[in-house]
Amino acid sequence: MSDKDQKKYFFDKPQNVKWTMRGFYMACILLVAADFIIYRHISLPWEKIPAFYAIYGFVACVVLVVIAKEMRKLVMRKENYYDE
Repeated sequence: MSDKDQKKYFFDKPQNVKWTMRGFYMACILLVAADFIIYRHISLPWEKIPAFYAIYGFVACVVLVVIAKEMRKLVMRKENYYDE
C-alpha cells in the first residue's frame, strides 16, 4: 500500500494532538478553579484543603504506579516461560 491509500486518523496530525491536550489542560484548570468557587458540603477536616481531591488523585496515581513497578518484580515470568 502506498502512503496515499492509508487512512488518516484524527490523532495522526500533530496539531490535533496539541489541541486535544490543550483542551484537557483547560478542563483541569477549570475544575481546580471551580473548587475555589463552588461551595462543598464538607464532612471531614482534610476536605478543607484547597484542591484536595486533585492532589489526592495525583498522589494515588503515583502510588499505584510505584506499587505496580515493585509487583512486576514479584510476578514476572521468564521470557520463555510458555515455550518450555
